[in-house]
Amino acid sequence: MIYFHPRFLDHRQTPGHPESPDRLQAIRERLLELDLWGEIVEPRPVAREDLLRVHTPSYLEYLASLQEVPMDSDTFVHQDTLEIAELSCGAVVDAARMSVKERRTTFALVRPPGHHAGPGYGGGFCYLNNVAVAAARLVDEGERVCILDIDVHHGNGTADIFRREPRILYVSTHQKGIFPGTGPLEDLGGGAALGHLVHLPFPSGCGDATYRTAFEELVSPIVKSFRPGAILVSLGVDAHYKDPLASLTLSSLGYLDLFDRIAELGGTSAEGRLCIALEGGYHLAALSEVLASWVGRSQGRTVPLEHTKVHDQEGLGIPLIQQARKVLSAHWPTLSS
Repeated sequence: MIYFHPRFLDHRQTPGHPESPDRLQAIRERLLELDLWGEIVEPRPVAREDLLRVHTPSYLEYLASLQEVPMDSDTFVHQDTLEIAELSCGAVVDAARMSVKERRTTFALVRPPGHHAGPGYGGGFCYLNNVAVAAARLVDEGERVCILDIDVHHGNGTADIFRREPRILYVSTHQKGIFPGTGPLEDLGGGAALGHLVHLPFPSGCGDATYRTAFEELVSPIVKSFRPGAILVSLGVDAHYKDPLASLTLSSLGYLDLFDRIAELGGTSAEGRLCIALEGGYHLAALSEVLASWVGRSQGRTVPLEHTKVHDQEGLGIPLIQQARKVLSAHWPTLSS
């Protein structure tokens, strides 16, 4: 099941901006080509009460007051930006709730993205935190939620929203030292949620072998120990070796391996309740083939892949994984066994 609205293609930043309508257009064309563009649901705009679970009233008022001005050097607000952002956020809320209701995998192919938007701020191409709003709605409905953020950039907004919420587990794999400059290994959250922020800041060059080891040795054991009622994925395809904005090296095969691992977690830990929401990814061919492979796999189909060169065969990030095990085992005893 795919949540999509044609209005997502109307959102524009500035000429030549990497976060362009071409991203979703490339995904849709690839899915149509492969006869995977089916069971499309047009979402509703997000309810204000859902937004207020994660964003402050003053921030929402500020956002509504902006027109034709930059929020930051890379994030612009036009007359219809908020309207489309509310539709994008509503899509992820609807997709997440449907995944819980029907115990199935859903996809929210949305823009603008959301994981850099915090309680009282936006930026980094983001205005409303789509996945965080959806997660907060599920928590309010009684679920424990795991958010797996595999965008190349740390989801600083999501981490700030949930750093003291024990019913949320937030796991982020991201590149160290790039925008937004947050997400160190030592940032574990606080209060009753101490240990529920799991940050894996990989050095440049990490790819297939590093991610495979991280999921086997850290992510999967932690998620299984947390026992979520639902898993939400902030899917960034900008950790791909073809992406122009960063320098991690996941291949399309590496991304497909991640889907298999995440789907297995969804099946064993969350009764099939898995929702995937699009965040970043700026190389159109890589982005579209990864999304097609994920949608195809969810339907039991195999999609041909082109961008399959493996740059990280030995696990460049294993020293970071070993360090993370030491830090996280104090909060997740399963890592000590």
